[in-house]
Amino acid sequence: MHCGLLLPFVLGIPLLWHCLTATENSGTEKMKQLVAPHSRVKRGWVWNQFSVPEEMNTSHLVGRLRSDLDSGNNSFQYKLLGAGAGTIFTIDEKTGDIHAVQKLDREEQSLYTLRAQVIDTTTGKAVEPESEFVIRVSDVNDNEPTFLDEPYEATVPEMSPEGTFVIQVTASDADDPSTGNNARLLYSLLQGQPYFSIEPTTGVIRISSKMDRELQDEYWVIIQAKDMIGQSGALSGTTSVLIKLWDVNDNKPIFKESFYRMSVSESAPTGTSIGKIMAHDNDIGENAEMDYSIEEEDAQTFDIVTDNETQEGIVILKKKVDFEHQNHYGIRAKVRNRHVQEHLMQYHTEASTTFIKVQVEDEDEPPVFLLPYYIFEISEENPQRTFVGMVSATDPDHQKSPIRYSIIRSKMFSIDDNGTITTTNTLDRESNAWYNLSVAATEIYNVQQISSVPVYVQILNINDHAPELSQYYETYVCENADPGQVIQTISAMDRDESVEDHHFYFNLSMGDKNNSNFIIIDNQDNTAVILTNRTGFSLQEEPVLYISILIADNGIPSLTSTNTLTVYVCDCDDNGNTQSCSNKELALSLGFMMEVVIAILICIMIIFGFVFLTLGLQQRKTQPPFPEKGDGFRETIFSYNDEGGGEEDTEAFDIVELRGSTARRPRRPRTSDIRNLRSLYRQSLQEGPDSAVFRTFILEKLQEADTDPCAPPFDSLQTYAFEGSGSAAGSLSSLASADSELEEDYDYLNELGPRFKRLACMFGSAAQAHN
Repeated sequence: MHCGLLLPFVLGIPLLWHCLTATENSGTEKMKQLVAPHSRVKRGWVWNQFSVPEEMNTSHLVGRLRSDLDSGNNSFQYKLLGAGAGTIFTIDEKTGDIHAVQKLDREEQSLYTLRAQVIDTTTGKAVEPESEFVIRVSDVNDNEPTFLDEPYEATVPEMSPEGTFVIQVTASDADDPSTGNNARLLYSLLQGQPYFSIEPTTGVIRISSKMDRELQDEYWVIIQAKDMIGQSGALSGTTSVLIKLWDVNDNKPIFKESFYRMSVSESAPTGTSIGKIMAHDNDIGENAEMDYSIEEEDAQTFDIVTDNETQEGIVILKKKVDFEHQNHYGIRAKVRNRHVQEHLMQYHTEASTTFIKVQVEDEDEPPVFLLPYYIFEISEENPQRTFVGMVSATDPDHQKSPIRYSIIRSKMFSIDDNGTITTTNTLDRESNAWYNLSVAATEIYNVQQISSVPVYVQILNINDHAPELSQYYETYVCENADPGQVIQTISAMDRDESVEDHHFYFNLSMGDKNNSNFIIIDNQDNTAVILTNRTGFSLQEEPVLYISILIADNGIPSLTSTNTLTVYVCDCDDNGNTQSCSNKELALSLGFMMEVVIAILICIMIIFGFVFLTLGLQQRKTQPPFPEKGDGFRETIFSYNDEGGGEEDTEAFDIVELRGSTARRPRRPRTSDIRNLRSLYRQSLQEGPDSAVFRTFILEKLQEADTDPCAPPFDSLQTYAFEGSGSAAGSLSSLASADSELEEDYDYLNELGPRFKRLACMFGSAAQAHN
């Protein structure tokens, strides 16, 4: 069977296609199945493809299908099947003509696969097997080039050489690249000459001329792309490229002004800002950062620092100026960029400079001392008004105001108008070896101008303190001690300061040299040893022994002192260990009791003083001494005037009132030794109102009263005048002491040891003088 005719149109030119029978075609097998019931053998038909141009008008004839069995009697009916059949393509059922009823676009669909069938209308059966064919849409140049990555933007350094790569642009054409030159593009520059150029086939933009950012910092370049390699009838597309120049440091900073005037006060402290200068740089960013400096000869007094925010140069005072010394300065300042690349140094060979004139303003300045501090020396024990030293200050201003001197907060020294410092009191090096003074100088014409200077006064030592034993020694000797036995090693101290090392000399006093009990040996190293000079000491007969030791120093002149060393005789065993020293314990007990009695006597004396003072004040008042309840008087006096019955008088005399509720001391047992009480009583009279015991007692009572939460909210005064006749100690009042002293026998004081020796001597001599 012969194949039918195929009349395709390619680019509008009709062609006649002949197709031979292809037995390997899948459609042939179907045909055989379809025609199997017929007795005669039919010939197959196959259509391969039609080609139709895109953009063709509607109802355009694409081709014709015709079976070779068709005799032209209109008994055959042609049918078109597949995607697009009846919508895009139609077929004339009688003639087999295929028409395109819609506009075709190759870019949307480049080929269509359809099926054809021929049916005998009389029988209603297919006379040919169904056959598949392809309609291919041929390309026409109907798409213009488009750029892919719009918008384009590029950055390139200013002053770049010719040929520097900038950016590459790329366009695309939707037409078929295999059909002629429809998709072959050429690039050209519509705007951007003479600074830029483009490669026609690659779209690479390059610099064709050097550009200065300071003149123009960005450029718009327009690029055109044409298809069909630019031939007639070609389509084109355009795009724009923004090309920016980034800055390089090709400009040096230049001062706007060639001369500046500034002023500074001579009283301005270092670091003071006195003015600003400004240089201009056409570059931007880091390339415009600059550093200011001052030429060498002026850099000691002034300096310039850069304000990194404004790039201004701040002139600061590096060293204080003095109007009287120099009243104006001329400064040469220069400026350079902070960051300059090596290949750009040619633009920065010479720095820009400017001149600054600084005028110093005169100020009223405080006085100035000739020295930053003064050190004087003076020996101790000098009388008042002794010369110490002299300070001097002057007014640095032209008016030369007179100066008045004063010493700030010192009672030991004074200063006159000439700056001469003298003493106002006797100085003691042992109390204070150095004095730190502050001398102020004030201008008389302007008292607001004051300056001060430290003055250090060293007190030099003189040998005015005799040496003494370095500590209190508790020395013992056994009853069975042998001659030459060491019982104590002693040392001495001196409050004076020695130019050389202290050296002390020890010896027995003149009164003890004939004493055969002990001897002293000087070790020549500021110590000495006490040795026994006999054997056999008696605890019963001589419980306590005394040694008078003479100590001399090596000062000029040498001073000596006599010190008493107490030696207690003790009962010792065979090994020399002490068993008992009863007299030592008795002496310590008596000493403790004496302190207690002295404290009580001083307290009573103070109370009597308060009573007498209160009575004197009450006599001067006209109002009743004891106001009625409800008056505004807030003081109450409790008076106890009756003597009572001694130890039994516990109601009239309550010593507890003297003690605070928060701190009560236990009662101390009384002694029945009348002799000891009288001895302690006599010693208490020698203490006087300046006794340390008295001061301690008063401070203690004040502290108790201040911290007592139970204290009444009013003032009260309690007086205790007499203890009573029943006491073994008798009256504690000192009112009748003058009469009783003449009647007493003070020989018992000699028996109490060396501590009461001076007391026995005083009262004994007084009794003899009276007799």
